[in-house]
Amino acid sequence: MKHVRKVVPYSLMVAVAAGIYLFFQVFGEISAGGMSYFQIMLSIKAFLGLWLGFRGINQKLFGIQPWVFKSHLFPFILVTLIILLSQFMYL
Repeated sequence: MKHVRKVVPYSLMVAVAAGIYLFFQVFGEISAGGMSYFQIMLSIKAFLGLWLGFRGINQKLFGIQPWVFKSHLFPFILVTLIILLSQFMYL
């Protein structure tokens, strides 16, 4: 378990960086009629993912504990929401 605690935060940071890169590759142009359903879902997922990444970087690299939502339940719920949004993106 101690090896997992050392590796997982850094791999999550790589995942957030890859997500930021892929967001710019997949998002596309916003048409005159506004954002598409896919773009709206992708934007929500990106916001939640960036929040999780920001929280993780603050905890691991700077030792800053979150001011609110100190338990692991809220990040778990956000990850679950991101997975559910992924399922609804292609409807």
